[in-house]
Amino acid sequence: MLEGSILQQLATAHANTKQPLNFGVYYKNTLVALCHALEDCILTSNSPPLVITAFQQGKWYLQEAERYSQIAQKARHIAIMAAPDTGFAEHPTSQLANVDLVALDPQDPVAQEWHLIIYSPSYTAMVLCQELSAADYGTAGRPTVDLERKFYGFWTFEPALVRETVDLAIAHIGKYNLELQQQLIALVDAIATDAPPELDDLGHAVSRVVDYLQISQTGVSQLEPSSQQILDQNLVSNELQAFLRLAQLIDIADTENPMAAAEIAALAETIGQLLDLPAWQLKRLRLAGLLHRIAPATVGVQYGDEAPSCPLVPAAQVLRTMPRMQAIAHIITHQNEWWDGSGQPGGLSGQEIPLESRILGLVAAFQKRVTQLQASQPQHSPLTQALAEFKQQQGQAWEPKLVDTLELLVMGLQQGLELPVTTPKISTGMWLVDLQTSDDSKRQNQTARSQV
Repeated sequence: MLEGSILQQLATAHANTKQPLNFGVYYKNTLVALCHALEDCILTSNSPPLVITAFQQGKWYLQEAERYSQIAQKARHIAIMAAPDTGFAEHPTSQLANVDLVALDPQDPVAQEWHLIIYSPSYTAMVLCQELSAADYGTAGRPTVDLERKFYGFWTFEPALVRETVDLAIAHIGKYNLELQQQLIALVDAIATDAPPELDDLGHAVSRVVDYLQISQTGVSQLEPSSQQILDQNLVSNELQAFLRLAQLIDIADTENPMAAAEIAALAETIGQLLDLPAWQLKRLRLAGLLHRIAPATVGVQYGDEAPSCPLVPAAQVLRTMPRMQAIAHIITHQNEWWDGSGQPGGLSGQEIPLESRILGLVAAFQKRVTQLQASQPQHSPLTQALAEFKQQQGQAWEPKLVDTLELLVMGLQQGLELPVTTPKISTGMWLVDLQTSDDSKRQNQTARSQV
């Protein structure tokens, strides 16, 4: 990372914290799609944001200037950083009252960065990257195809992290324009003290990100097959990151246990191992565990036109925008079905309930109950007490065989078994959705739909 860059300053601040940043490598076409999706959400946001961007060079800003004319109509203020070149300041968007340009010194490390920072009471999002150096590209040097240019960094919806980066960016702007710095500080203070309106639905933001990433794949059709395959994998990885980042926000908001999803993923995967499930199914269980809170336990039910007998949980529908995630959406949708058929949303019973849904529903409910008992009765053994309650519900809420397997797991935990409970490295989550998992998922989905 370039010394003095905003990315480097943020990375240094988080180097020894419990929540280190999840960095990854992004191709230009995926970054363009990602930024367009996050920018478009400004147009439908419940509150006008402060937008701070870095375009490397003025010519890249000029390619987006018309878009920023529309964004300026919804934004409180836009600050655009770039090394200036022909026409940088003359474009009509640059003349708008709530748009300011910051002409960076070409030697400034921020002139090698690509930033989009959106900060408002109802919607925060950020892309923070810098282009790889010539040395980082290796012996082949910088790519001749613009779409294959690579950037190192990360993106997030996390409000606290976005606010921290806003402060770093404003401090850097102050090196060039003290008056603008003071103006932006006042804006940030006003946003921080605003009565929060209804928060924007990040599910829609994630759907938009996935849609844009899928559309951007059409732009790589003229590349060499090997290059196109690499870009396709990068696109899928970014789609998966969008869902994981949405789930991460839900986890952070859980003041009782922000590691709940990671614990449930570990429990589900271990149950699957005790049942001797194949590797592809264990991956699905782990991913469903990480994402299961995207769909809350109590929701309304809608019915799809293609399968009118199969209920669709609205909150899980965002997952269906990515073809490879449709099986995960199905698992999450049916996690609250009960073995005797009295659960939701489809009233499925017994073997009609997908196996992964049965496992996920059991371990999610068990983990929640253990957490409750730890808080209310710390002097007792929460694992033993929770297990006793779940054994009483065998044959009603839970499949008897799965409760027996859960009992084996609890015995192991009491004898010193340690589960691998770790926060996933979001930027390298591609292994959770490989081709084999996708193909098997499709077959499983077809079977499940025929059962419902």
